[in-house]
Amino acid sequence: MILALNKASLFFGGRAIFDAIGFQINPGDRIGLVGRNGAGKSTLLKLIAGDYSLDEGSISKAKEVRIGFLRQDLKMDMDKSIVEIARSAFDELTRINERIEEINKEFEVRTDYESESYAALIDELSELSERFGLLGGDSIDADVELVLKGLGFTPETFEKPLHTFSGGWRMRAELARLLLQKPELLLLDEPTNHLDIESIMWLEKHLSESNQTLMVVSHDRTFLDNVTTRTIEITLGKAYDFNAPYTRYVELRADLREKQLATAKNQEREIKQTEELIERFRAKASKASFAQSLIKKLERMERIEVDQEDTSAMHFKFQPAPRSGKVVAKAEGVRKAYGENLVLRGVDLEIERGDRVAFVGQNGQGKSTLVKALLKEISAEGMLELGHNVQVGYFAQDQADELDGNLTALQTIENAAPEEMRKHARSLLGSFMFRGEDVEKKVKVLSGGERGRLALCKLLLKPINFLVMDEPTNHLDMNSKDVLKKSLLSFDGTLLVVSHDREFLEGLVTKTVEFRDQRVKTLLGGIDYYLEQRKLEDMRAVEAKSATEKKSKKGQKKDDGQLGYKERKQLEKDIRSLSRKLADVEAEIENLEEILEDWDAKLADADSYMELMKDPDFYPKYEKKKEELASKMNLWEDIQIEKDQLEQQLPS
Repeated sequence: MILALNKASLFFGGRAIFDAIGFQINPGDRIGLVGRNGAGKSTLLKLIAGDYSLDEGSISKAKEVRIGFLRQDLKMDMDKSIVEIARSAFDELTRINERIEEINKEFEVRTDYESESYAALIDELSELSERFGLLGGDSIDADVELVLKGLGFTPETFEKPLHTFSGGWRMRAELARLLLQKPELLLLDEPTNHLDIESIMWLEKHLSESNQTLMVVSHDRTFLDNVTTRTIEITLGKAYDFNAPYTRYVELRADLREKQLATAKNQEREIKQTEELIERFRAKASKASFAQSLIKKLERMERIEVDQEDTSAMHFKFQPAPRSGKVVAKAEGVRKAYGENLVLRGVDLEIERGDRVAFVGQNGQGKSTLVKALLKEISAEGMLELGHNVQVGYFAQDQADELDGNLTALQTIENAAPEEMRKHARSLLGSFMFRGEDVEKKVKVLSGGERGRLALCKLLLKPINFLVMDEPTNHLDMNSKDVLKKSLLSFDGTLLVVSHDREFLEGLVTKTVEFRDQRVKTLLGGIDYYLEQRKLEDMRAVEAKSATEKKSKKGQKKDDGQLGYKERKQLEKDIRSLSRKLADVEAEIENLEEILEDWDAKLADADSYMELMKDPDFYPKYEKKKEELASKMNLWEDIQIEKDQLEQQLPS
């Protein structure tokens, strides 16, 4: 057991966020935490991390459990570089390595080989080396590079300070640190919000192949299905636990509720019939005892409770789209740079009436830049124009954050609405789940999901025929995403959406534009077709790289020019590490051989033999020591072979 909640309750402003919930997290659990916006998912993560204290109940944790928490509100040292942030995961390894170097320097000057202090140093070095190996100290640089590249960083950005990156990239740096730290429990709050499709797929693979105990809040169905094996739903203050990934959980939840409703209905029928019998026989003396037994039966009956369900949902439809010209948007020879950072070059693109287009690709490749250039939000070189009678509805990536925090939800809509629409502001807000007093809430107190819904509401105020949406699902819960997707499917205008949510894009778009290396490539197919093509392209690239490497190795010569300074230093470091491991294993082999030689001598002596036989477990111990020795001999041989191979790579 890593952590357990028992009848845990938490109240904010008199409202129960959690009401006597309970569950246990065990090693290896991979939990998806789901629920509506505002249900308390992030609050639960903060509770587990120790940010909040319970009002009632208890929370217990295993001794010395380390919890890593990817928060939405990051607090980081902005002057540190990306690689420094990542390497800070190895603080313990750094301390161990520094001590190992101190001991090795001490060995160089010490000559008191027989002293107790010298023996103590050897023991300490052995323990430190073993701990260093267990924590993966020999592969720090490789691990850091692997994780940073997987999350989209390039080697050129490793040394850049954090303050030069956007909030999304800072979140990636913190995620890299947590993944490298490998805590006993990893808490992730919306980790995919600022990741592109390739990075999400890498993170899925990384998490699914590790044995990391995980609890993740996400509204990305595909991510949850690929990463988690258990789902906990938070709704109306209760927690419902299912041993299944998200899609299967939805089916199980529906089946369970259906059975509960049917069983409850049958019980109500039974109760009604029993009550009728009681009334019929209560007044008859001959049946009085029977009536009393029926009353007791009813009192003892445990009433079946049907799980509460939050059925609140958005419901809206876009207004019919006015007819536009055939060409809705066009770009030719577009170039855009921010200082020395070239984002787009030679970009050609044409969007026609009725197209449903997805912009995809790694972050920083210019998706949002091209959107803003098309809509004249920013300037760019080249030809950019919208077609005849194009009326744009634009949901920017930071749209929800751009709302005036001092206005109420109602004022926000009334101020943006045409005169004839203002009288419908309340009913329109009701369609986006702002009801009663909710419309008087100020924007600054709304959750991210609520602000997202308010921003969507603004899109319905005027007729549009070209709907442009940049990451519209980032703060929407599952239900709200479904409603939005359904509304977009019924939208009869032209759609352009920038998104990393594969499940959301599936079936929604018919054309995919990939951004890569400052250029764009249009594929006449949806997101599934795009991913299939990318997979084939990646496989061909890997095969080509493999063939090139084989060819280069064939004519390889061992000369000093082949190894760069860093490569040579790393190679020498790896060889030293293997030498230390060899020394440790040799010491263990020597110790085991001494024990077995002593036992063999005693077995050969009659008196000693009889003494040994008093221990019924002697022979199992004897055989176990022999097995240990054989295992250590094999390990020594493997390390020696690996060391020899590395030494052969060093120039003579």
